[in-house]
Amino acid sequence: MNGFTSVYEFQSQIMHKVIRSIINQSSDGLTYEGFENIDRSSAYLFITNHRDIVLDSGILQILLHENNFETSEITFGSNLMQNQFIVDIGKLNKMFKVSRGETGREFYINSKRLSSYIRYTITQKKQSVWIAQRNGRTKDGNDKTETGLLKMLNVSGTGDFINNFKELQLVPVTTSYEYEPCDILKTREVYLSAKGPYQKSPNEDLNSILTGVKEYKGRIHFVIGKPINNELNRLEGTNENEKYKQLGLLIDKFIYSKYKLYPTNYIAYDLLYNCKKYMQHYTPTLKTEFENYAEKKLESLKELGNMHELRSIFLGIYANPVLNKEKQE
Repeated sequence: MNGFTSVYEFQSQIMHKVIRSIINQSSDGLTYEGFENIDRSSAYLFITNHRDIVLDSGILQILLHENNFETSEITFGSNLMQNQFIVDIGKLNKMFKVSRGETGREFYINSKRLSSYIRYTITQKKQSVWIAQRNGRTKDGNDKTETGLLKMLNVSGTGDFINNFKELQLVPVTTSYEYEPCDILKTREVYLSAKGPYQKSPNEDLNSILTGVKEYKGRIHFVIGKPINNELNRLEGTNENEKYKQLGLLIDKFIYSKYKLYPTNYIAYDLLYNCKKYMQHYTPTLKTEFENYAEKKLESLKELGNMHELRSIFLGIYANPVLNKEKQE
């Protein structure tokens, strides 16, 4: 590493190999589509559904590199900066801090700073940026763009609503995992959060990072969308709050419609709703394998109590993408 003179060298010679190794060892392969929708001479705000702390943005970087695009800058929650090693690795991968856990005036100041930096990076540095569609990962499989995120992005604009977002060149990106590497950790968090205030343990985020890297993911699929500038014109003539809502729905529509549904999703749906609606998408053997997988994972949470509720949460992680896709049909 002493011979490296640029972030590009570190990413192309070290991180590319690391991410590819993770994919090779813990998945059944990575597929993708949509790079013909973007231009190498332009900078974009890649806004994506968020399932895994590290791999969602990491996989996008290796795909950009392999398709001869420059890697993007990446938002990185301040809650994840737990030691200097993680901070250093983050900086070497063009990550920048998103402050978490603040309220009031401090929250507003940091949101405005973040918004300004993202706009500056895209319009002046001509560098693309990766950002999740919400604050933190999707815990229940229900990918949904937060209005607060869109308001943060707009606060740095100097024009009207439409032109502010056109300037950012929003590109929706859909990330699909056949098996959620952190499914049981998410099940536990959703279950406990419903019972009262949820307090993370000191090393919980680090454990989620390591689990996401190590655990089996099955097949992985990425879809790069087209910049939504043309669709933004349809938002004219409504009040600002309605525009934010419509913009969120526009991003959600792409993510839902392009989500790659696997047998795990269809099986979970039929198990959750005790039906056979999607039985044509899987075999009895695949169903048995997934049921065994789910029961084995849930066994580790039996001390929490209500196994029926835990099972419903677990299945919902896989079934909700089916529900969301149904809404688009």
